[in-house]
Amino acid sequence: MGLLALGRESDLMTQFKRKISGKKTAGATKVELSSESSSGSEGEEEQSTRRTESNMDLPAQYLQIQKLVKYLKEGDQTATVLSLCAMLDMNLMQEPSQIAIREVGGLEVLINLLDTDEVKCKIGSLKILRTISHNVQIRQTIVDIGGLQSIVKILDSPVKELKALAAETIGHVARFRRARRTVRKNGGIKKLVNLLDCVPNLANLTAKQEKDVEVARCGALALWSCSKSRKNKEAIRKAGGIPLLGRLLKSPQENMLIPVVGTLQECASEESYRTAIQSDDMIKDLVKNLNSDNDELQMHCASAIFKCAEDKKTRDLVRKYKGLEPLVSLLSKAHNKQLLAAATRAIWKCSMCKENGAKFQDYRALESLVGLLTDQPEEVLVNVVGALGEFAQIPSSKASIRKCGGIKPLVNLLTGTNQALLANATKTVAACATDRENMEIIDKLDGVRLVWSLLKNPCEDVQSSTAWALCSCIENAKDAGEMVRSLGGGLELIINLLKSTNNEVLASICAAIAKIAKDKENLAVLTDHGVVPLLAKLTNTTDDRLRRHLAEAIGHCCMWGSNRASFGEARAVAPLVHYLKSKDTAVHLSTAMALYQLSKNPYNCITMHKKRVVKSLISIMGSDNERLQEAAAGCMRNIRLLALANRNA
Repeated sequence: MGLLALGRESDLMTQFKRKISGKKTAGATKVELSSESSSGSEGEEEQSTRRTESNMDLPAQYLQIQKLVKYLKEGDQTATVLSLCAMLDMNLMQEPSQIAIREVGGLEVLINLLDTDEVKCKIGSLKILRTISHNVQIRQTIVDIGGLQSIVKILDSPVKELKALAAETIGHVARFRRARRTVRKNGGIKKLVNLLDCVPNLANLTAKQEKDVEVARCGALALWSCSKSRKNKEAIRKAGGIPLLGRLLKSPQENMLIPVVGTLQECASEESYRTAIQSDDMIKDLVKNLNSDNDELQMHCASAIFKCAEDKKTRDLVRKYKGLEPLVSLLSKAHNKQLLAAATRAIWKCSMCKENGAKFQDYRALESLVGLLTDQPEEVLVNVVGALGEFAQIPSSKASIRKCGGIKPLVNLLTGTNQALLANATKTVAACATDRENMEIIDKLDGVRLVWSLLKNPCEDVQSSTAWALCSCIENAKDAGEMVRSLGGGLELIINLLKSTNNEVLASICAAIAKIAKDKENLAVLTDHGVVPLLAKLTNTTDDRLRRHLAEAIGHCCMWGSNRASFGEARAVAPLVHYLKSKDTAVHLSTAMALYQLSKNPYNCITMHKKRVVKSLISIMGSDNERLQEAAAGCMRNIRLLALANRNA
């Protein structure tokens, strides 16, 4: 009896197809629909062929879909089911088919079917919506007509296949902001999080458990799309999503792990998630999955580690769970640029820990990174150069970068326009320049001029990192004074940046001025360009980093002509006295040295005395730092000599 019914249904389907096609069964090829939310692309030649075929088939496809939609609107339950089956047999991944469904009002009909009581109709409708929602216009139309609300409601269905299809469709549709907001406002985030509740890592799953796992996988896919919104990340957390994602992270199935790790790495931009990932020991599972053979999974794991490694404890955990070596091994997959970018980002962040830096040396990461300094996209180069900058904090690594031939490509990167890359390149050049042999190579390659020219860059990060790099270059050059003088207009660029409103830029420029001013000829030029009033104008700052380098610059600029008196006239002395109340001992040292130089002018001594500097000087004279003691004592001596001279007069 069952076979007879099946035969009748098959005959009905054949007759139905003949009817809608006009003659014989439509020749559209049935496609296996992937449940993954991918956006794969094919070669230009193949795409061109497909477009030609699509254009030829367009009228027939359009009419066929028009008829099917008509049957969906007007037919009984059997006709509706048959229409859905016939539509699923068409190649719905082709754009003409997708657009045809939209233009003839098919989307509205498919959405309306979701509000019926017929499970078969709902399943058929969702399968079609899941497929065609890969199309951007279709996604937007679904949201425009209120279809997403209907799909979200189905997440409460007791039928697991319906829940899985609805979640996967949401994963496709929620790829733009308005859709993600709609899901959240209709309670979809909580419902999707509830789908994650399963036990994914059992050795032998029952049929029921397999369905639960599939529902959870689709839920994770939907949350992955939704998690690109900050408010949705918070909603996922409040709904209890973090521990459930952590449990799914132990799944042995890659198709489950990819959306789970994808969601975690999206959410790891928030501190609450990073803390949870660390405290719930998810780093161990992320490291474990770095050893997968799946490039996409490795990429998401590396991205999650990169974001979580903002915290030193996480960097230590990556080392503890032996995650550094797998990260380095990913550098060999240079053909996969997305994976390479993720791996280099993670290495860069993890290398900010000295212990990790030493381990990376054992795994020959430095040599691999130097090899990636050429012929790579900027997204990769930013990370590679950033990591090398961290490695270069280790003295032995500076020489290693040189021996691997890394100095020249680093200098070459200074001619680019990518601001993040320029900021990292100047930082790395600065670290390398503290090695004299490296500095000689940088100078021969005209690297100092290239660095100096970056002061013109409008990006404040580039300006500050450039000024710090100049400090290293000036300090380690054989003839720093002559090198600076050879750069026409360079000092004027430095002076102009004293008008910046960014404290980091100002601190770095003041540090550079302190180095430049050690050469008397260059100090004279700085004075002519008006360095004194510009420095004096900055003295009311409360930023200790700026205070330290500003006081140092003032101290060195006192060494020329009447600059000491000029600083006094510009009212720079009184604010400096207040610097001695800072809790930063580095500020005390540079300030005491500046006050010592300023105290060689009698009027400045009077100002200091009025501001009760003596008490502060006596206090810091008890420091263990001999340079600080000497500077404070020298200042005290000058004030006392003036007082004695006045008394004797």
